[in-house]
Amino acid sequence: MTNQATGTPVGDRALGDRALWDRAAEGDEAAFGELFERHAEAVWNHAYRLTGSWAAAEDLTSNTFLTAWRRRADVTLVRDSALPWLYTVAGNAARDEHRGAKRRLRLLRKIPDAPVVSDHADAVAERLDGEQRLREVAAAVRTLPKAQREVVELCLLGELSAADAAALLSVAEVTVRAHLSRARARLRTLLEEK
Repeated sequence: MTNQATGTPVGDRALGDRALWDRAAEGDEAAFGELFERHAEAVWNHAYRLTGSWAAAEDLTSNTFLTAWRRRADVTLVRDSALPWLYTVAGNAARDEHRGAKRRLRLLRKIPDAPVVSDHADAVAERLDGEQRLREVAAAVRTLPKAQREVVELCLLGELSAADAAALLSVAEVTVRAHLSRARARLRTLLEEK
């Protein structure tokens, strides 16, 4: 492969990085392509060691060579290899990305959690389940003997105390408690069967 402008071979490995960089700085895309071919794998490996992620290493390698292309006229290689400068660019980009990720995470933590919006279908299903359960309880209460049913209706459903229920039914408080205990046991058995 030869440079169209100068007619000199570009793919020749005899050309050092400095010569290729100088040509790339003058706009020779083939010279820059040769630099890329020489160092892309090493830059990717370096980026992978910095991040531990294949995808991040790909992104860092791309960003490193994009930066190299944009700054090709501004950079003078100190040594004959472009690799140290490319490693530095990749390292800086990795640190920038890490700092940016930490900033984004801090910002995300500051955002309050979205309020939990209950699903209308869940509320309807829960209400229907509750209504069904209430119908089952009411049906079970109706099967109780009269004395137990009256105590349940007053104490459990009406939330009266045993003393008030005893006064209303004109029975001893101990009788109300006994009926209540038997009714609870019977209701538990009836409702567990369903």
